[in-house]
Amino acid sequence: MEKKQFKIIPWIANLAFLIFSLMALFPIINLLISSLRPSSELMRNGISITFDPSTMSVDNYTYIFTQGGNYWSWFMNSLVITTITIVLSLFFSSMVGYALALYDFKGRTLIFGCVLFILMVPFEILMLPLFQLMVNLNLINTYTAVILPAAVAPMAVFFFRQYALGLPKELMDAARIDGSTEYGIFFKIMLPLMTPSLAAMAILQGLGSWNNFLWPLIVLRSNDMFTLPIGLATLLTPYGNNYDILIAGSVMTILPIIILFIFFQRYFVAGLTVGGVKG
Repeated sequence: MEKKQFKIIPWIANLAFLIFSLMALFPIINLLISSLRPSSELMRNGISITFDPSTMSVDNYTYIFTQGGNYWSWFMNSLVITTITIVLSLFFSSMVGYALALYDFKGRTLIFGCVLFILMVPFEILMLPLFQLMVNLNLINTYTAVILPAAVAPMAVFFFRQYALGLPKELMDAARIDGSTEYGIFFKIMLPLMTPSLAAMAILQGLGSWNNFLWPLIVLRSNDMFTLPIGLATLLTPYGNNYDILIAGSVMTILPIIILFIFFQRYFVAGLTVGGVKG
């Protein structure tokens, strides 16, 4: 009887995970179905899982691909900003986290304390001084104004530091004996070992930058510079609400994040679970 009970437990666990997965996917499925419905039906029935197959079509997506000029401009703005943000954040944050973990220098504890302090401060408190800084640097309505505050992310620095603490220092000593420079040690030896953490943080930073709404809304002014979240928000006005185009555009917005996760999911899981097992 005990063996049978142990065999049943995995089935119950799998069933529970399946139910939770369907619950998590329900909003996405609902959004996908609603994107195929005309605006009149959305206004009449709202967003719901029930639908009339005779009214469903791909007209909303056809409009985006053929007449949605502003949409693709917003899409490219978000793509450029997200790509640059990921590259800069991974480059600088990994170097800072690596140095805080493996180098002993004066002020290291103080710097790490400042990183933790900034990590605990809500972004809404930092918005005003950051905006004033962008004004003084004459960067308003530029990509730089959106990217610069995220170039060195406190969360990424903390994450890389914790990961680098598990790297073997013996490799650094061996490389120094072989005559390698400190930059050579980092880029040729340590950085490849940090690949799982880089992939995990690329997804997190990419997701945050792609969905960022508040800060780009503050520093961007012209329609041709808007990112996707801001551009889609402009479709809702007191004079007309393009819910059909908004929902279809939202579905298209999800695709890059899904593709990013599919490519890096193996490293993402490895990066988040590192250090969970000692030995």
